[in-house]
Amino acid sequence: MKIDIQGFRIRRAAGVAVTTGAVIASGVLYAAPAQAAAAPTIVAKGGYVMNNANGKSLYTKAADTRRSTGSTTKIMTAKVVLAQKNLNLDTKVTIQKAYSDYIVKNNASSARLIVGDKVTVRQLLYGLMLPSGCDAAYALADKFGTGSTRAARVKSFIGKMNSEAKKLGLKNTNFDSFDGIGNGKNYSTPRDLTKIASSAMKSSTFRSIVKTKKYTAKTKTKTGSTRTMAPWTNTNTLLSSYSGTIGVKTGSGPEAKYCLVFAATRNGKTVIGTVLASSSATQREKDAKKLLGYGFGKI
Repeated sequence: MKIDIQGFRIRRAAGVAVTTGAVIASGVLYAAPAQAAAAPTIVAKGGYVMNNANGKSLYTKAADTRRSTGSTTKIMTAKVVLAQKNLNLDTKVTIQKAYSDYIVKNNASSARLIVGDKVTVRQLLYGLMLPSGCDAAYALADKFGTGSTRAARVKSFIGKMNSEAKKLGLKNTNFDSFDGIGNGKNYSTPRDLTKIASSAMKSSTFRSIVKTKKYTAKTKTKTGSTRTMAPWTNTNTLLSSYSGTIGVKTGSGPEAKYCLVFAATRNGKTVIGTVLASSSATQREKDAKKLLGYGFGKI
Protein backbone atom coordinates (compact mmCIF):
# COMPACT_ATOMS: atom_id res chain seq x y z
CA MET A 1 0.00 0.00 0.00
CA LYS A 2 2.86 2.32 0.88
CA ILE A 3 4.48 1.73 -2.47
CA ASP A 4 1.23 2.44 -4.30
CA ILE A 5 0.76 5.67 -2.39
CA GLN A 6 4.35 6.73 -3.09
CA GLY A 7 3.92 5.79 -6.72
CA PHE A 8 0.71 7.83 -6.88
CA ARG A 9 2.44 10.79 -5.25
CA ILE A 10 5.37 10.65 -7.62
CA ARG A 11 3.11 10.42 -10.64
CA ARG A 12 1.01 13.27 -9.35
CA ALA A 13 4.10 15.34 -8.63
CA ALA A 14 5.41 14.63 -12.09
CA GLY A 15 2.07 15.66 -13.54
CA VAL A 16 2.14 18.92 -11.63
CA ALA A 17 5.74 19.53 -12.66
CA VAL A 18 4.97 18.97 -16.34
CA THR A 19 2.09 21.42 -16.27
CA THR A 20 4.40 24.07 -14.82
CA GLY A 21 6.98 23.69 -17.58
CA ALA A 22 9.35 21.10 -16.06
CA VAL A 23 9.87 17.36 -16.15
CA ILE A 24 11.27 14.85 -13.64
CA ALA A 25 13.85 12.37 -14.91
CA SER A 26 15.96 10.12 -12.68
CA GLY A 27 14.94 12.15 -9.67
CA VAL A 28 16.22 15.43 -11.18
CA LEU A 29 14.02 18.37 -12.16
CA TYR A 30 14.71 19.71 -15.67
CA ALA A 31 13.30 22.88 -17.24
CA ALA A 32 11.35 22.22 -20.41
CA PRO A 33 12.59 24.19 -23.45
CA ALA A 34 10.89 27.56 -23.87
CA GLN A 35 8.57 27.82 -26.83
CA ALA A 36 10.20 29.72 -29.70
CA ALA A 37 8.75 33.16 -30.41
CA ALA A 38 6.59 33.25 -33.52
CA ALA A 39 8.13 34.98 -36.52
CA PRO A 40 6.79 38.54 -36.80
CA THR A 41 4.48 39.73 -39.55
CA ILE A 42 5.82 42.69 -41.53
CA VAL A 43 4.21 44.93 -44.13
CA ALA A 44 7.35 45.01 -46.32
CA LYS A 45 7.15 42.60 -49.26
CA GLY A 46 10.65 41.30 -48.56
CA GLY A 47 12.71 40.89 -45.42
CA TYR A 48 15.85 39.19 -44.17
CA VAL A 49 17.79 39.17 -40.91
CA MET A 50 21.05 37.46 -40.04
CA ASN A 51 23.52 37.10 -37.21
CA ASN A 52 26.36 39.36 -38.35
CA ALA A 53 28.96 37.26 -36.52
CA ASN A 54 28.44 34.07 -38.52
CA GLY A 55 26.01 34.92 -41.33
CA LYS A 56 23.33 32.61 -39.97
CA SER A 57 19.82 33.41 -41.25
CA LEU A 58 17.39 34.41 -38.50
CA TYR A 59 14.38 35.50 -40.56
CA THR A 60 13.32 35.33 -44.22
CA LYS A 61 10.39 36.68 -46.22
CA ALA A 62 10.81 36.57 -50.00
CA ALA A 63 14.48 36.99 -49.13
CA ASP A 64 15.70 36.07 -52.62
CA THR A 65 13.07 37.92 -54.66
CA ARG A 66 14.64 40.65 -56.80
CA ARG A 67 13.30 44.12 -56.17
CA SER A 68 14.19 47.74 -56.84
CA THR A 69 16.39 48.97 -54.01
CA GLY A 70 16.18 52.77 -54.13
CA SER A 71 18.99 54.53 -52.30
CA THR A 72 20.08 51.42 -50.39
CA THR A 73 22.15 51.09 -53.60
CA LYS A 74 24.44 53.73 -52.08
CA ILE A 75 25.80 51.17 -49.61
CA MET A 76 27.63 49.59 -52.55
CA THR A 77 28.64 53.04 -53.84
CA ALA A 78 30.38 53.73 -50.53
CA LYS A 79 31.85 50.22 -50.40
CA VAL A 80 33.46 50.64 -53.84
CA VAL A 81 34.97 54.00 -52.88
CA LEU A 82 36.35 52.66 -49.61
CA ALA A 83 37.85 49.66 -51.42
CA GLN A 84 40.06 51.88 -53.64
CA LYS A 85 43.79 51.28 -53.24
CA ASN A 86 45.73 54.02 -51.47
CA LEU A 87 42.51 55.92 -50.79
CA ASN A 88 43.03 59.38 -49.32
CA LEU A 89 39.81 60.51 -47.67
CA ASP A 90 41.07 64.09 -47.60
CA THR A 91 41.42 64.31 -51.40
CA LYS A 92 39.33 67.23 -52.65
CA VAL A 93 36.76 66.89 -55.42
CA THR A 94 35.44 69.95 -57.27
CA ILE A 95 31.65 69.95 -57.56
CA GLN A 96 30.55 70.15 -61.20
CA LYS A 97 27.39 71.68 -62.65
CA ALA A 98 26.52 68.26 -64.09
CA TYR A 99 25.93 66.92 -60.56
CA SER A 100 23.55 69.76 -59.75
CA ASP A 101 21.73 69.41 -63.09
CA TYR A 102 21.29 65.69 -62.47
CA ILE A 103 19.57 66.38 -59.13
CA VAL A 104 17.18 68.88 -60.71
CA LYS A 105 16.40 66.63 -63.69
CA ASN A 106 15.58 63.62 -61.50
CA ASN A 107 14.06 65.50 -58.56
CA ALA A 108 16.56 63.49 -56.52
CA SER A 109 17.59 63.58 -52.88
CA SER A 110 20.46 66.00 -52.44
CA ALA A 111 23.35 66.95 -50.18
CA ARG A 112 22.93 70.46 -51.62
CA LEU A 113 26.52 70.62 -52.81
CA ILE A 114 27.54 73.96 -54.33
CA VAL A 115 28.99 74.05 -57.85
CA GLY A 116 32.66 75.05 -57.74
CA ASP A 117 33.18 74.07 -54.09
CA LYS A 118 35.98 71.68 -53.23
CA VAL A 119 34.69 68.85 -51.05
CA THR A 120 36.76 66.02 -49.56
CA VAL A 121 36.04 62.37 -50.32
CA ARG A 122 35.24 61.88 -46.64
CA GLN A 123 32.68 64.69 -46.75
CA LEU A 124 31.16 63.25 -49.93
CA LEU A 125 30.71 59.91 -48.18
CA TYR A 126 28.83 61.63 -45.37
CA GLY A 127 26.77 63.52 -47.96
CA LEU A 128 26.07 60.21 -49.70
CA MET A 129 24.98 58.22 -46.65
CA LEU A 130 23.26 60.74 -44.32
CA PRO A 131 21.00 62.94 -46.49
CA SER A 132 21.28 60.34 -49.30
CA GLY A 133 22.77 62.88 -51.69
CA CYS A 134 22.60 61.76 -55.31
CA ASP A 135 24.88 64.70 -56.13
CA ALA A 136 27.48 63.23 -53.75
CA ALA A 137 27.01 59.81 -55.40
CA TYR A 138 27.58 61.33 -58.84
CA ALA A 139 30.71 63.14 -57.65
CA LEU A 140 32.15 59.91 -56.20
CA ALA A 141 31.35 57.89 -59.34
CA ASP A 142 32.97 60.57 -61.52
CA LYS A 143 36.03 60.67 -59.27
CA PHE A 144 36.63 56.93 -58.86
CA GLY A 145 35.58 55.64 -62.27
CA THR A 146 38.11 55.52 -65.10
CA GLY A 147 37.81 56.99 -68.58
CA SER A 148 38.31 60.15 -70.60
CA THR A 149 34.69 61.31 -70.36
CA ARG A 150 32.30 61.65 -67.43
CA ALA A 151 29.94 59.09 -68.99
CA ALA A 152 32.79 56.60 -69.33
CA ARG A 153 33.90 57.15 -65.74
CA VAL A 154 30.37 56.65 -64.42
CA LYS A 155 29.96 53.46 -66.48
CA SER A 156 33.29 52.22 -65.16
CA PHE A 157 32.29 52.93 -61.57
CA ILE A 158 28.99 51.04 -61.93
CA GLY A 159 31.05 48.18 -63.38
CA LYS A 160 33.09 48.19 -60.17
CA MET A 161 29.87 47.99 -58.15
CA ASN A 162 28.84 44.89 -60.09
CA SER A 163 32.32 43.37 -59.72
CA GLU A 164 32.07 43.79 -55.95
CA ALA A 165 28.69 42.04 -55.99
CA LYS A 166 30.22 39.12 -57.90
CA LYS A 167 33.12 38.93 -55.42
CA LEU A 168 30.55 38.52 -52.65
CA GLY A 169 28.96 35.67 -54.63
CA LEU A 170 25.65 37.49 -55.05
CA LYS A 171 23.43 35.98 -57.76
CA ASN A 172 20.42 38.27 -57.51
CA THR A 173 22.01 41.73 -57.56
CA ASN A 174 22.70 44.07 -60.44
CA PHE A 175 23.46 47.78 -60.54
CA ASP A 176 22.83 50.11 -63.46
CA SER A 177 23.22 53.30 -61.41
CA PHE A 178 25.48 54.79 -58.75
CA ASP A 179 22.57 55.95 -56.58
CA GLY A 180 19.52 53.75 -57.14
CA ILE A 181 17.88 55.90 -59.82
CA GLY A 182 18.18 53.05 -62.25
CA ASN A 183 17.09 52.28 -65.78
CA GLY A 184 15.20 49.08 -65.07
CA LYS A 185 18.19 46.92 -64.24
CA ASN A 186 19.00 48.10 -60.71
CA TYR A 187 17.88 45.38 -58.33
CA SER A 188 18.85 43.26 -55.36
CA THR A 189 17.20 41.14 -52.66
CA PRO A 190 16.88 41.40 -48.89
CA ARG A 191 19.50 38.65 -48.44
CA ASP A 192 21.97 40.16 -50.93
CA LEU A 193 21.64 43.70 -49.57
CA THR A 194 22.20 42.42 -46.05
CA LYS A 195 25.39 40.68 -47.21
CA ILE A 196 26.59 43.85 -48.97
CA ALA A 197 25.98 45.87 -45.80
CA SER A 198 27.68 43.28 -43.60
CA SER A 199 30.74 43.41 -45.83
CA ALA A 200 30.72 47.23 -45.92
CA MET A 201 30.53 47.33 -42.11
CA LYS A 202 34.00 45.75 -41.97
CA SER A 203 35.32 49.23 -42.81
CA SER A 204 35.75 51.39 -39.71
CA THR A 205 35.19 54.51 -41.84
CA PHE A 206 31.89 53.14 -43.14
CA ARG A 207 30.79 52.19 -39.61
CA SER A 208 31.60 55.67 -38.32
CA ILE A 209 29.63 57.34 -41.09
CA VAL A 210 26.44 55.26 -40.97
CA LYS A 211 25.99 55.58 -37.22
CA THR A 212 26.34 59.40 -37.34
CA LYS A 213 23.08 61.26 -36.79
CA LYS A 214 24.30 64.69 -37.94
CA TYR A 215 27.35 66.00 -39.76
CA THR A 216 28.41 69.52 -40.74
CA ALA A 217 30.85 69.81 -43.64
CA LYS A 218 33.20 72.74 -44.12
CA THR A 219 34.01 73.05 -47.81
CA LYS A 220 36.31 75.32 -49.82
CA THR A 221 34.70 77.82 -52.16
CA LYS A 222 36.00 78.94 -55.57
CA THR A 223 37.65 81.93 -53.90
CA GLY A 224 39.38 79.78 -51.28
CA SER A 225 37.20 80.78 -48.36
CA THR A 226 35.54 78.23 -46.06
CA ARG A 227 31.86 77.46 -46.44
CA THR A 228 30.03 75.85 -43.52
CA MET A 229 27.33 73.70 -45.05
CA ALA A 230 23.89 73.26 -43.48
CA PRO A 231 24.07 70.12 -41.28
CA TRP A 232 23.30 66.80 -42.94
CA THR A 233 20.83 64.72 -40.96
CA ASN A 234 20.81 60.94 -41.26
CA THR A 235 17.58 59.69 -42.85
CA ASN A 236 17.83 56.49 -40.77
CA THR A 237 15.49 57.32 -37.87
CA LEU A 238 16.29 54.02 -36.14
CA LEU A 239 19.44 55.72 -34.85
CA SER A 240 17.26 57.77 -32.51
CA SER A 241 14.42 55.34 -31.89
CA TYR A 242 16.01 51.89 -31.41
CA SER A 243 18.69 51.40 -28.76
CA GLY A 244 21.91 49.92 -30.12
CA THR A 245 21.35 50.89 -33.77
CA ILE A 246 24.64 51.27 -35.67
CA GLY A 247 23.36 51.82 -39.27
CA VAL A 248 22.77 51.42 -42.13
CA LYS A 249 20.75 53.09 -44.97
CA THR A 250 17.29 54.05 -46.10
CA GLY A 251 15.92 53.89 -49.62
CA SER A 252 12.74 54.86 -51.40
CA GLY A 253 11.26 55.39 -54.82
CA PRO A 254 8.13 54.91 -56.94
CA GLU A 255 9.06 51.29 -57.68
CA ALA A 256 11.18 50.53 -54.60
CA LYS A 257 8.55 51.89 -52.17
CA TYR A 258 10.20 52.21 -48.73
CA CYS A 259 13.35 50.24 -47.92
CA LEU A 260 15.72 50.03 -44.98
CA VAL A 261 18.95 48.18 -44.38
CA PHE A 262 19.52 48.12 -40.63
CA ALA A 263 21.97 46.90 -38.00
CA ALA A 264 22.08 47.03 -34.22
CA THR A 265 24.36 45.72 -31.49
CA ARG A 266 23.22 44.60 -28.05
CA ASN A 267 25.22 42.70 -25.43
CA GLY A 268 28.07 42.29 -27.89
CA LYS A 269 25.85 40.69 -30.54
CA THR A 270 25.03 42.30 -33.88
CA VAL A 271 21.90 41.68 -35.92
CA ILE A 272 21.80 43.00 -39.49
CA GLY A 273 18.98 42.89 -42.00
CA THR A 274 16.88 44.46 -44.74
CA VAL A 275 13.26 45.26 -45.49
CA LEU A 276 12.25 46.07 -49.07
CA ALA A 277 9.02 47.54 -50.43
CA SER A 278 7.36 48.60 -47.19
CA SER A 279 4.40 50.98 -47.34
CA SER A 280 5.83 54.14 -45.74
CA ALA A 281 8.87 55.57 -43.95
CA THR A 282 7.14 54.99 -40.62
CA GLN A 283 6.20 51.42 -41.52
CA ARG A 284 9.67 50.42 -42.70
CA GLU A 285 10.96 51.52 -39.28
CA LYS A 286 8.28 49.46 -37.52
CA ASP A 287 9.11 46.46 -39.71
CA ALA A 288 12.82 46.80 -38.93
CA LYS A 289 12.20 47.05 -35.18
CA LYS A 290 10.09 43.88 -35.25
CA LEU A 291 12.83 42.03 -37.11
CA LEU A 292 15.60 43.32 -34.83
CA GLY A 293 13.69 42.24 -31.74
CA TYR A 294 13.02 38.83 -33.25
CA GLY A 295 16.65 38.47 -34.36
CA PHE A 296 18.06 39.31 -30.94
CA GLY A 297 15.66 36.78 -29.44
CA LYS A 298 17.21 34.05 -31.59
CA ILE A 299 20.92 34.64 -30.91
